[in-house]
Amino acid sequence: MEYHTERLILRQWKQSDLEPFAALNANPEVMRYFPKIRTREESDEMVKTIEQRIAENGWGFWAVEEKSSGAFIGFVGLNIPGYELPFSPVIEIGWRLDNEFWGKGYAPEAAHKALEIGFEQFAMKEIVAFTALDNIPSQRVMEKLGMQRGEEFDHPLLDEGHPLRRHIVYRIANLK
Repeated sequence: MEYHTERLILRQWKQSDLEPFAALNANPEVMRYFPKIRTREESDEMVKTIEQRIAENGWGFWAVEEKSSGAFIGFVGLNIPGYELPFSPVIEIGWRLDNEFWGKGYAPEAAHKALEIGFEQFAMKEIVAFTALDNIPSQRVMEKLGMQRGEEFDHPLLDEGHPLRRHIVYRIANLK
């Protein structure tokens, strides 16, 4: 199972993705809007969980490869959050790309494909995205995708007073 855009491939994970994914997850700039950077073990465990969810659902957070170089650049895809949110149950769209690949339009390009897959192939009714209120770059991607800004909320996994606790949700509905 592989999906193509003009410049990218959304695909299953490979063993060779583990090292660059761990580096991405340990990069403070990439992880600035996440509660913490991840260790190699945590990163590898995350990939196992992602692979399991793709096997169960037929969709998930796919590895993203740049066609021109063959480089692993991060992940983009769909997920059911593993914790309760104020607007659960939901399917979210998410992305995490290595900062070396920022500013090239890759996140919206791959995310458009993920939305298309969710709506057309899996008949999803609505897909949401959420991020820390301060994460303006991700909010710009959400807006480029045609998502509508929704309500603010406190992320349930972050403690009172945590600087990233306040989040915003964006939504897009399947119009078919």
